[in-house]
Amino acid sequence: MKYTLSSPVEFNGIEYKELTFREATTGDLMASDAVKGENSKMFAILASISDVPLPAFKKIKVSDLNKIMKATASLMGEPEESTEAGA
Repeated sequence: MKYTLSSPVEFNGIEYKELTFREATTGDLMASDAVKGENSKMFAILASISDVPLPAFKKIKVSDLNKIMKATASLMGEPEESTEAGA
């Protein structure tokens, strides 16, 4: 899943304009053990599944983050919302 940031972020001389997210693995979940706090753990996983360093990911605007979290829910093992009645 690709996502274009509304404003690029820069870290260590690299500019991140578009992020590509893949399905999370157990290793990505383990990456969250390196940080404390529920939000920090989620951001560590998102950074890991997009191969973006966590310090760069921390610079992403909250408006982008909200869209990223909705778009990547199924990649994080959450069931996709059903549009069928009774499902």
